[in-house]
This record gives sequence, structure tokens and C-alpha cells, in this order.
Amino acid sequence: MTDLQIRILVAVCYVVLAPFIAGLLDGFDRKISARMQGRKGPSIFQPFYDIKKLFGKQFLSAYRLQLVLVLTYMILVVMTGVLFYAGLDLLLCFFSLSTAVMFLILASSATHSPFSSQGTHREMMQMMAYEPMVLLTAVGFYLACDTFSVNEIIKSDIPAICYLPGFFVGFVFILTIKFRKSPFDLSTSHHAHQEVVKGVTTEMVGKEYAMTTITEWYEVVFLLGVVGLFFITSNPWSILWTVAAILAVYFLEILIDNVSARVKWQLMLKLAWSVTIIAGGLNLFILTLINR
Repeated sequence: MTDLQIRILVAVCYVVLAPFIAGLLDGFDRKISARMQGRKGPSIFQPFYDIKKLFGKQFLSAYRLQLVLVLTYMILVVMTGVLFYAGLDLLLCFFSLSTAVMFLILASSATHSPFSSQGTHREMMQMMAYEPMVLLTAVGFYLACDTFSVNEIIKSDIPAICYLPGFFVGFVFILTIKFRKSPFDLSTSHHAHQEVVKGVTTEMVGKEYAMTTITEWYEVVFLLGVVGLFFITSNPWSILWTVAAILAVYFLEILIDNVSARVKWQLMLKLAWSVTIIAGGLNLFILTLINR
């Protein structure tokens, strides 16, 4: 197979398999979280049962345009993953994901629900917290590998983590925000302790909420792929330690979720920007000196 055919095949596999992979990860998340709390927990297939139940519900929407906005959100997130796994521009992937989140915000605010509105405001604050680190990560890969192309980055002989330890720490930190886990599950949460009910997804019911959940699964697989980009090289054996690193990071996020309480948005903003400036900024400064 040619390089182009392999890239197309990987992108197609992402579209088909990502929801199943992320759904299983979500199931293990619930099971591990339950064990940490001294409970048996649900089946690891429970997320799929939930999705099936949601699709079986009658379609009810307070605002018809919301469905269009949710569909657009889903399409853009899927497109983001396709661009990434097809080996295209990493910076373009991040811009596509940011655009997708804007459609989620529009879908949330369209109903004028007080809970959705509060969740919308918090979602925008979260974007302000994590976007600088996301953009810095793309810049870091460019400085380390002299390209934004994912296909070229994975052909490197040395894993990017050797040049980008600060960026890796910063990216893993903001993943807690992107995965909507404590202590940064401010705009919405997968757990029952969210004081704004379901925040941005409060008015999304039935099929709409199912599509939003599946879209979040696609996003999780994309973000974990970016984590893997720090470790993968041209050596085929690097796939093993890349998968191990991805699973370790995901377990770390589960652990953080279960041992921390939600913070206020002001503290989230301070912490995210502090990590971005210290970890990402210092790493960027060192890379700039090396590349002179």
C-alpha cells in the first residue's frame, strides 16, 4: 500500500472505530471510578446501553435550530479527527476543534435556559484557559520537528517528548478541562454532582444528547492521538510505548477526577495559565535557543 492509501485507511478507521474505542474507555472509566469509591460499578458496556436508550427516545427540542448546531458540532469534530489521523496539518486540526466548540456553545445558548446559559459562560471561560496551551503545543511540534504535518512528525527518529517535556505536561494538564473531569468540570459533567444540572447539555435530550456524547467520544480519541504524537516515531515498536503512554495518561485523568473537588473558574484560569507560562513557556524558550 502507498503512503496515501495508508493515511486514508487510518482516517476511515478513526471514523468507524473511534466511538467504540472511546465508549469502552468511558466504560472502564466508570468501572475504575467505582472501584476507587468502593463500589462495584456498572458494566463496561453501559455507555453503549445509554446511547441506545437515548436514540430510542422521542425527539423533543425547545429550539429546532439546536439540532442543526449539534450536527455541525459533530461534523467538525469528526473532521478534526480525520485531518489528524490522515496525517495533515496539526495547527489546522486545533483550529477546526476550536470552531467545533463554538457550535456547541451556540447550541447551548440557543434555548435561553438559565442552566444552559451558565454552562455556556463557563465553557467560554474554559476555552480561554486551555486554548493558549493548545496553540503552544502546535508551535512546540513545529519547532521540534520543523513541520506542522502530523505525517512528518511521526516519521521522526526521536520521540517529540524528548524536546517537548514542558509542552507535554501542559497538554496533559489541560486535558482535564477538555475531558470535563474534576477539578475542572465546570461547564458540564458526566457525574451527578454538577450544580448547574448538565450545564451546556441541559436542554439536549434524547437523540441530541446521544449525538453530543458520541461527538465527545470522537474528541477524546483525537486528543489521545495528540498525546501519542509525543511518543510515536518511525520505529514500528514505538506503537507499543505510545499506547502505554496514552493509557497511562487516561488513567491519570481518572485518578485526578476521583481525588479532587471542583474549583471555581477563577482558580481554573490561574492554574491553566500558570502551567502554560511556566511549563510551555520555558520549554518554548529553550527550543528557541536551540534552534538559533
